[in-house]
Amino acid sequence: MNLNEPTHFDNPVDAAIDSRQSMREFLPDAVPKASIEHLLELASRAPSGTNTQPWKVYVLQGASRNTLVDKVCAAHDALRADPSLASQYCEEYDYYPEKWISPYIDRRRENGWGLYGLLGITKGDKDKMHAQHQRNYRFFDAPVGLMFTLDRQMGRGSLLDYGMFMQNLMVAARGHGLHSCPQAAWNGFSSIILPHLGANPNEMLVCGMALGFADETALVNTYRTPRVAAGEFTTWLE
Repeated sequence: MNLNEPTHFDNPVDAAIDSRQSMREFLPDAVPKASIEHLLELASRAPSGTNTQPWKVYVLQGASRNTLVDKVCAAHDALRADPSLASQYCEEYDYYPEKWISPYIDRRRENGWGLYGLLGITKGDKDKMHAQHQRNYRFFDAPVGLMFTLDRQMGRGSLLDYGMFMQNLMVAARGHGLHSCPQAAWNGFSSIILPHLGANPNEMLVCGMALGFADETALVNTYRTPRVAAGEFTTWLE
Protein backbone atom coordinates (compact mmCIF):
# COMPACT_ATOMS: atom_id res chain seq x y z
CA MET A 1 0.00 0.00 0.00
CA ASN A 2 1.32 3.45 -0.93
CA LEU A 3 0.54 5.75 2.01
CA ASN A 4 1.44 8.78 -0.08
CA GLU A 5 -1.61 8.36 -2.30
CA PRO A 6 -5.30 8.52 -1.28
CA THR A 7 -6.75 5.07 -0.82
CA HIS A 8 -10.29 3.76 -0.84
CA PHE A 9 -11.25 2.09 2.43
CA ASP A 10 -14.49 0.26 3.11
CA ASN A 11 -14.03 0.85 6.83
CA PRO A 12 -15.32 4.39 7.57
CA VAL A 13 -12.83 5.00 10.38
CA ASP A 14 -9.93 4.00 8.13
CA ALA A 15 -11.32 6.26 5.40
CA ALA A 16 -11.65 9.23 7.77
CA ILE A 17 -8.08 8.84 9.04
CA ASP A 18 -6.59 8.34 5.60
CA SER A 19 -8.44 11.28 4.03
CA ARG A 20 -7.50 13.71 6.78
CA GLN A 21 -4.95 16.20 5.57
CA SER A 22 -4.16 19.84 6.24
CA MET A 23 -6.31 21.76 3.79
CA ARG A 24 -5.21 25.28 2.92
CA GLU A 25 -8.19 26.63 0.99
CA PHE A 26 -11.78 26.53 2.23
CA LEU A 27 -15.20 27.40 0.88
CA PRO A 28 -17.21 30.17 2.61
CA ASP A 29 -20.06 27.77 3.40
CA ALA A 30 -21.11 28.08 7.04
CA VAL A 31 -20.73 25.17 9.44
CA PRO A 32 -23.80 24.79 11.70
CA LYS A 33 -23.19 25.36 15.39
CA ALA A 34 -24.81 22.02 16.17
CA SER A 35 -22.26 20.27 13.96
CA ILE A 36 -19.34 21.94 15.73
CA GLU A 37 -20.79 21.06 19.12
CA HIS A 38 -21.18 17.44 18.02
CA LEU A 39 -17.57 17.24 16.84
CA LEU A 40 -16.30 18.69 20.11
CA GLU A 41 -18.37 16.21 22.10
CA LEU A 42 -16.84 13.36 20.10
CA ALA A 43 -13.35 14.78 20.49
CA SER A 44 -13.77 14.93 24.25
CA ARG A 45 -13.76 11.12 24.37
CA ALA A 46 -9.99 11.33 23.87
CA PRO A 47 -7.96 9.78 26.68
CA SER A 48 -6.10 12.01 29.12
CA GLY A 49 -3.87 11.28 32.07
CA THR A 50 -6.07 10.51 35.12
CA ASN A 51 -8.97 11.93 33.08
CA THR A 52 -7.80 15.52 33.54
CA GLN A 53 -9.34 16.57 30.20
CA PRO A 54 -7.04 19.61 29.97
CA TRP A 55 -8.43 21.08 26.76
CA LYS A 56 -10.23 24.40 26.46
CA VAL A 57 -11.60 25.46 23.09
CA TYR A 58 -12.61 28.85 21.69
CA VAL A 59 -14.76 28.85 18.53
CA LEU A 60 -14.47 31.95 16.37
CA GLN A 61 -17.01 32.76 13.69
CA GLY A 62 -18.29 35.94 12.08
CA ALA A 63 -17.09 39.21 13.59
CA SER A 64 -14.96 37.61 16.30
CA ARG A 65 -13.09 35.59 13.69
CA ASN A 66 -12.70 38.46 11.25
CA THR A 67 -11.47 40.91 13.87
CA LEU A 68 -8.80 38.48 15.08
CA VAL A 69 -7.71 37.87 11.48
CA ASP A 70 -7.30 41.63 10.95
CA LYS A 71 -5.32 42.08 14.18
CA VAL A 72 -2.88 39.24 13.57
CA CYS A 73 -2.41 39.97 9.87
CA ALA A 74 -1.56 43.57 10.76
CA ALA A 75 0.97 42.36 13.32
CA HIS A 76 2.43 39.90 10.82
CA ASP A 77 2.89 42.69 8.27
CA ALA A 78 4.42 44.97 10.90
CA LEU A 79 6.84 42.25 11.94
CA ARG A 80 8.02 41.85 8.38
CA ALA A 81 8.58 45.59 8.07
CA ASP A 82 10.41 45.76 11.40
CA PRO A 83 12.00 42.44 12.49
CA SER A 84 13.00 44.01 15.83
CA LEU A 85 9.36 43.54 16.89
CA ALA A 86 10.00 39.79 17.13
CA SER A 87 10.57 40.06 20.89
CA GLN A 88 6.89 41.01 21.25
CA TYR A 89 5.72 37.84 19.53
CA CYS A 90 7.20 34.81 21.25
CA GLU A 91 5.81 31.29 21.48
CA GLU A 92 5.13 30.09 25.00
CA TYR A 93 6.54 26.63 24.39
CA ASP A 94 8.97 25.15 21.90
CA TYR A 95 6.96 23.46 19.20
CA TYR A 96 10.04 22.89 17.06
CA PRO A 97 13.56 21.96 18.16
CA GLU A 98 16.26 24.59 18.64
CA LYS A 99 18.57 22.56 16.41
CA TRP A 100 17.32 20.44 13.54
CA ILE A 101 18.87 17.07 12.72
CA SER A 102 18.21 14.36 10.14
CA PRO A 103 15.86 12.82 9.26
CA TYR A 104 13.51 15.49 10.62
CA ILE A 105 15.09 18.46 8.87
CA ASP A 106 15.00 16.48 5.63
CA ARG A 107 11.28 15.84 5.98
CA ARG A 108 10.66 19.47 6.86
CA ARG A 109 12.52 20.64 3.76
CA GLU A 110 10.74 18.10 1.57
CA ASN A 111 7.42 19.38 2.84
CA GLY A 112 8.32 23.02 2.23
CA TRP A 113 9.73 22.38 -1.23
CA GLY A 114 6.74 20.26 -2.18
CA LEU A 115 4.11 22.78 -1.10
CA TYR A 116 5.84 25.94 -2.26
CA GLY A 117 6.98 24.29 -5.47
CA LEU A 118 3.40 23.35 -6.28
CA LEU A 119 2.39 26.98 -5.78
CA GLY A 120 5.26 28.28 -7.88
CA ILE A 121 6.91 30.08 -4.97
CA THR A 122 10.69 30.08 -5.20
CA LYS A 123 13.09 30.41 -2.27
CA GLY A 124 13.92 34.05 -3.01
CA ASP A 125 10.36 35.24 -3.56
CA LYS A 126 9.83 36.84 -0.16
CA ASP A 127 6.61 38.62 -1.11
CA LYS A 128 4.85 35.44 -2.18
CA MET A 129 6.24 33.54 0.78
CA HIS A 130 4.94 36.19 3.17
CA ALA A 131 1.52 36.18 1.50
CA GLN A 132 1.26 32.40 1.62
CA HIS A 133 2.38 32.29 5.24
CA GLN A 134 -0.25 34.90 6.07
CA ARG A 135 -2.91 32.58 4.73
CA ASN A 136 -2.54 30.85 8.12
CA TYR A 137 -3.73 34.00 9.85
CA ARG A 138 -6.80 34.09 7.65
CA PHE A 139 -7.66 30.51 8.59
CA PHE A 140 -7.23 29.78 4.89
CA ASP A 141 -10.67 31.43 4.48
CA ALA A 142 -12.37 28.76 6.59
CA PRO A 143 -15.50 30.19 8.26
CA VAL A 144 -14.61 28.58 11.59
CA GLY A 145 -11.44 29.25 13.53
CA LEU A 146 -10.63 27.27 16.66
CA MET A 147 -8.15 28.23 19.36
CA PHE A 148 -6.97 25.72 21.93
CA THR A 149 -5.58 26.70 25.30
CA LEU A 150 -4.07 24.88 28.25
CA ASP A 151 -3.69 25.85 31.89
CA ARG A 152 -0.02 26.69 32.43
CA GLN A 153 -0.02 24.64 35.64
CA MET A 154 -0.45 21.44 33.67
CA GLY A 155 2.54 19.26 32.77
CA ARG A 156 4.01 18.37 29.40
CA GLY A 157 1.90 15.22 29.33
CA SER A 158 -1.17 17.38 28.83
CA LEU A 159 0.18 18.36 25.42
CA LEU A 160 0.12 14.65 24.55
CA ASP A 161 -3.48 14.50 25.74
CA TYR A 162 -4.24 17.57 23.64
CA GLY A 163 -2.85 15.93 20.53
CA MET A 164 -5.23 13.00 20.94
CA PHE A 165 -8.14 15.38 21.48
CA MET A 166 -7.32 17.31 18.33
CA GLN A 167 -6.85 14.16 16.27
CA ASN A 168 -10.28 12.97 17.41
CA LEU A 169 -11.70 16.30 16.31
CA MET A 170 -10.07 16.22 12.89
CA VAL A 171 -11.02 12.61 12.17
CA ALA A 172 -14.58 13.23 13.35
CA ALA A 173 -14.72 16.24 11.03
CA ARG A 174 -13.84 14.01 8.10
CA GLY A 175 -16.66 11.67 9.05
CA HIS A 176 -19.02 14.61 8.57
CA GLY A 177 -17.61 15.85 5.28
CA LEU A 178 -15.53 18.62 6.83
CA HIS A 179 -11.82 19.31 6.65
CA SER A 180 -9.38 21.04 8.95
CA CYS A 181 -5.88 22.43 9.25
CA PRO A 182 -4.12 22.44 12.63
CA GLN A 183 -1.96 25.56 12.91
CA ALA A 184 0.97 26.18 15.21
CA ALA A 185 1.64 29.35 13.19
CA TRP A 186 -0.66 31.31 15.51
CA ASN A 187 1.42 30.58 18.62
CA GLY A 188 3.77 33.50 18.24
CA PHE A 189 0.88 35.94 18.37
CA SER A 190 -0.60 34.71 21.66
CA SER A 191 -0.18 38.19 23.17
CA ILE A 192 -2.84 39.35 20.69
CA ILE A 193 -4.96 36.22 20.59
CA LEU A 194 -5.46 35.46 24.28
CA PRO A 195 -6.87 38.90 25.20
CA HIS A 196 -9.10 38.73 22.13
CA LEU A 197 -10.48 35.42 23.37
CA GLY A 198 -11.00 36.72 26.88
CA ALA A 199 -8.76 33.95 28.17
CA ASN A 200 -7.69 34.09 31.80
CA PRO A 201 -4.04 34.77 32.74
CA ASN A 202 -3.36 31.10 33.48
CA GLU A 203 -4.11 29.98 29.92
CA MET A 204 -1.41 29.20 27.35
CA LEU A 205 -2.12 29.04 23.63
CA VAL A 206 -1.53 25.52 22.31
CA CYS A 207 -2.38 26.20 18.65
CA GLY A 208 -5.19 27.15 16.30
CA MET A 209 -7.19 25.26 13.70
CA ALA A 210 -9.15 26.07 10.57
CA LEU A 211 -12.39 24.12 10.14
CA GLY A 212 -14.87 24.05 7.28
CA PHE A 213 -15.67 22.63 3.88
CA ALA A 214 -12.49 22.42 1.83
CA ASP A 215 -12.28 23.72 -1.72
CA GLU A 216 -11.42 20.38 -3.29
CA THR A 217 -10.59 22.11 -6.61
CA ALA A 218 -7.90 24.39 -5.17
CA LEU A 219 -4.38 23.60 -6.35
CA VAL A 220 -2.93 23.89 -2.85
CA ASN A 221 -5.28 21.16 -1.62
CA THR A 222 -3.91 18.65 -4.10
CA TYR A 223 -0.71 18.48 -2.07
CA ARG A 224 -0.61 15.35 0.08
CA THR A 225 2.31 15.08 2.47
CA PRO A 226 4.37 11.89 2.20
CA ARG A 227 4.66 9.32 4.99
CA VAL A 228 7.37 6.80 5.70
CA ALA A 229 6.27 3.16 5.82
CA ALA A 230 5.56 1.65 9.23
CA GLY A 231 8.51 -0.67 8.81
CA GLU A 232 10.86 2.31 8.97
CA PHE A 233 9.79 3.41 12.44
CA THR A 234 8.78 0.09 14.01
CA THR A 235 10.95 -2.40 15.87
CA TRP A 236 9.49 -5.84 16.52
CA LEU A 237 10.64 -7.62 19.68
CA GLU A 238 9.86 -11.27 20.42
